[in-house]
Amino acid sequence: MSEPYILVLYYSRHGSTAAMAQQVARGIERVPGVSARLRTVPPVSADSEQSSDGIPIDGPLYCELDDLRACTGLVMGSPTRFGNMAAPLKYFLDQTSALWLSGALIDKPAGVFTSTSSLHGGQESTLLSMLLPLLHHGMVVAGLPYSEAGLMSTQSGGTPYGASHWAGPDNSRPLDEGEAALCRALGARVAKLAAGGVR
Repeated sequence: MSEPYILVLYYSRHGSTAAMAQQVARGIERVPGVSARLRTVPPVSADSEQSSDGIPIDGPLYCELDDLRACTGLVMGSPTRFGNMAAPLKYFLDQTSALWLSGALIDKPAGVFTSTSSLHGGQESTLLSMLLPLLHHGMVVAGLPYSEAGLMSTQSGGTPYGASHWAGPDNSRPLDEGEAALCRALGARVAKLAAGGVR
C-alpha cells in the first residue's frame, strides 16, 4: 500500500502559481505520514479540434481522476481570471462527476491558493470560486487561521480563505517570504488534518 498523499493540483500560466505549489508541497512534506503529489492540468484551446499531448513537456504530470480519487487531501491552485479560477482548472473539475456520484472526496480536507497581477485583482473571489466545487464534493474546507502571524503582517498576498500571491503587472514579482510561508502553512494544515484521519 502506498503512502497517503496530499494532491497539489494547479494550473499555472506564467510560473507564479507553480512556485506557490512548490511551497505548498514543502509544507506538506514537513508532516510525518503523508507526502505531496504535484499535478497540473493542460491548457484549453478555443479550437475544439486541438488536443494537448498526454504528457507535459516539463513540470508535473497532468492530473488524472485516479490521482484525485486516491488522495487523502487536496490543495488546489489557480491564477485569477476576472475574479475566478482559470478555465483549464474549471474544465478539469467539470470532468469529476463520477467522483461526485461515488462520494470519493467526501470528508477529505481541502485548501486553495491563487496568484494575481494586481493587489485587488480578485484574490478572495478566486479562492472562493475554487472552494465551491470542493464543497459540492463534500470536502472539508481548510483555510488559514489568524494564528498564522503572516496574515496580519503581509503587504501583498495572504487571506484566511487560502494562500495568495501578488505577481505584479508583468507577472515578474517572485513570491516573498511571507507569501511562501503562508503557502507552506496551508500545505501543512491540510496534511495535518488528513494525517489525523489516516487509518
